[in-house]
Amino acid sequence: MKRTKITLALAALLASAALPAQAKVTVLGWPGGSEETALRAAVEAYNKAPDTSENDKVELLFFNREGFYDKLQADMAAGSDAFDANLVATYSIGRYAPYMEPVDLGPDAAKVFGDTVLKTMQFDGKQYGVPTDLSLHFMYYRKDLIDALMRDDEAKAKYKEIAKAELGKDLEPKDPDSWTWDDWAATTLYFSKGVNRSSPVRYGTVLQMKNLLFNMMVFQSLPRSYGGDWTDASGAVTVDSPAYRTGLELYKKLYDAGASPRDSLSYEYAETNAAFASGQAATALQWNAAAADLTSAEKSPTVADVTGIVAPPAGPNGRADHIHGLGLGINKNGKNKEGAAKFLRWLATEDAALLYARNGGSPALTPEVVAKVAKERPDLVKLGEFAGKYGYVMTGATSANALSVYELQAKEFTGYWSGQQDLDTALSKTKSGMQDLLKK
Repeated sequence: MKRTKITLALAALLASAALPAQAKVTVLGWPGGSEETALRAAVEAYNKAPDTSENDKVELLFFNREGFYDKLQADMAAGSDAFDANLVATYSIGRYAPYMEPVDLGPDAAKVFGDTVLKTMQFDGKQYGVPTDLSLHFMYYRKDLIDALMRDDEAKAKYKEIAKAELGKDLEPKDPDSWTWDDWAATTLYFSKGVNRSSPVRYGTVLQMKNLLFNMMVFQSLPRSYGGDWTDASGAVTVDSPAYRTGLELYKKLYDAGASPRDSLSYEYAETNAAFASGQAATALQWNAAAADLTSAEKSPTVADVTGIVAPPAGPNGRADHIHGLGLGINKNGKNKEGAAKFLRWLATEDAALLYARNGGSPALTPEVVAKVAKERPDLVKLGEFAGKYGYVMTGATSANALSVYELQAKEFTGYWSGQQDLDTALSKTKSGMQDLLKK
């Protein structure tokens, strides 16, 4: 009898070992920060939903941020099935598309995010992910300084004098929400002690000019508003254009005039925030993520109550605001791709997007949807508005070599701004390099 019980127990153990492991959906996310916090909250809600089966419940996996993209590409290229869905970004989507499957987010996704935002997760006309977080740029400005200028006839006369002398244009002070790039330039010159000794602050702006790819994303909305793009419809590189020349020359003019700190050639996100928060700059074109800090009485007491936010200034082609998104797509070699697709479709619903926003994420939502979290997340109102009205993705900016294009531009454009090469040389080298990088 005892031997029979042992035999039956062994048989049961072997039978259970032969059964397939319970399927789960493994999602590789971006570690740290608000993105992880929001994703964890979304996963918890999804797993508790009554219509989520045990086989489709989500487990999270995180790589370290350092070397994240290289490790992800190596794993995907090797056919890894360690995750079913993975992080994807606008500027890296072309790099991963060969190892991913397009996803159908359902008919309501456009009502939640809008077509412009959905395009941040598209490559070759196919949707490769659900957009969870969006980044773009705000023009931050000192409301107190602008208000004082607009009330002072003597100051306005000085402004007009500087605009004529420095820019050769007849300009008058305006509400920042009506600025063209010329208006912004005149304002920055007026508020720079190197040009106007009576300026109440040292600098008119804070330019991010470090040799860094993300600084190119900040800069390029200027040439974009003048009609600039990476390539034309035929694929020909168009960076050597009047639009790019205008933008590059304007940055250099302002830098040379002392409208931005002399060490701006080493500035990126953190330095720009610190300079504006110090109270010594009148404007700053900066990422939307800075809004929480620059309007915080605790973190930026000098400027918190007097910081205004508008979209970037307009050029002849109107306003333009660089956007890129973080999102989640499907790993072609995942073990539970069907379950991953269900989760992504759920993330694209209104309820999921609102939950994600309430837990610290930064989704760009249509006006109808974002209105439901406007009191809790006023920054998302401008995020969605600016993305929908002015958002763009450069032609080729989702290609496999998009990051390399940004790195090339950063090297050559910074070389021009620093005086190491002339504009013709910088644009010629950029064009040549982009032609090699964007070849199909």
